[in-house]
Amino acid sequence: MNKLIDKKTFISQLKDGMSIMVGGFMVCGTPERLVEWVLESNVKHLTIICNDAGYPNEGVGKLIRSGQVDTLIASHIGLNPEAGEKMGSGLLNVQLVPQGTLAEQIRAFGAGLGGVLTPTGVHTIVEDGKKVIRINDTDYLLEEALGADLALIKAHQTDHLGNLTYSKTARNFNPMMATAAKVTVCEATYLVDDIDPEIVITPHIFVHHLIIGGNAHDES
Repeated sequence: MNKLIDKKTFISQLKDGMSIMVGGFMVCGTPERLVEWVLESNVKHLTIICNDAGYPNEGVGKLIRSGQVDTLIASHIGLNPEAGEKMGSGLLNVQLVPQGTLAEQIRAFGAGLGGVLTPTGVHTIVEDGKKVIRINDTDYLLEEALGADLALIKAHQTDHLGNLTYSKTARNFNPMMATAAKVTVCEATYLVDDIDPEIVITPHIFVHHLIIGGNAHDES
């Protein structure tokens, strides 16, 4: 099965109101070409799930600037002042989630779990509206698993099947997001004939589509 797709095919799968996970940490490991294609598609009312809000002209920040994002679920937005301004004016619904909690919610969905228990946020505003479970005299918040319609991830290498490797810290959220969406599209810097199975991080079963030729700069 050929998993390679072009821009037209990718854009044809986008719809208004989608939830989209985007890999990366401060745009390191962010699939910039795929984000650019979402920008060009002009789909709207998106829910974006990402570690952060990117920068105004990089990563998901471009989608926030264009007004295509209604809701952002992220750990911090401090690198993108435009996200803060839109949050303050009510133009962007921002749901801030502790970084470790966000990672575990995504991982839990990919593992088929209902959620995770964490002490992070107990007795703070993070607790509001959530179930508190007491185990061995310690309170934990039940954080429900988090999935999405679409995951856009960045890899260093892929083979023709879609087995993936990542470059150093560009690995970040990408592997777990690959497992937590109905459809995963990977932007890989290099296409190779073979990858040693011992170094495969994301198996091809989680990858539905591929594009090749992303910028290696995005991985550093």
